[in-house]
Amino acid sequence: MSDNPVLERAQRFLSALRHCQVLGLSVHQAKPEGLTLRLPYSTQIIGNPESGVIHGGAITTLMDTTCGISTVCVLPEFEICPTLDLRIDYMRPAAPHKDVYGFAECYRVTENVIFTRGYAYQDNPDEPIAHVVGAFMRMGKPTDLKAGAKGGA
Repeated sequence: MSDNPVLERAQRFLSALRHCQVLGLSVHQAKPEGLTLRLPYSTQIIGNPESGVIHGGAITTLMDTTCGISTVCVLPEFEICPTLDLRIDYMRPAAPHKDVYGFAECYRVTENVIFTRGYAYQDNPDEPIAHVVGAFMRMGKPTDLKAGAKGGA
């Protein structure tokens, strides 16, 4: 068993998402205060071939995933929590040839919804590329969902 169960759960969650594997996302840091994922720079995610700037869709995926996986930082057990709402405010383009990091924290947890916020950055978290807020629906543990689908408790 890992000394950091939050990190272990975040890595397990991320490894189950095929599109994140293709992008090369990895867990940079995971603790109860929040989660940081890393998006490595790649020529395959360039949005503007002339400048080499990363496509906004890759940043959106990074931030949606970071917010979604940050739920493992606050929940006692893994739950299915799909995105209800996501807002990203882009401040500036990411500099070419540099990795991008996404940080997210859960700032409110209710019975039905988890509220998250965070930012994307490269070298300095105080100079964000984008800010994000997201809401995620709590659907319960995967075993709860299977029991409900079969008419069980």
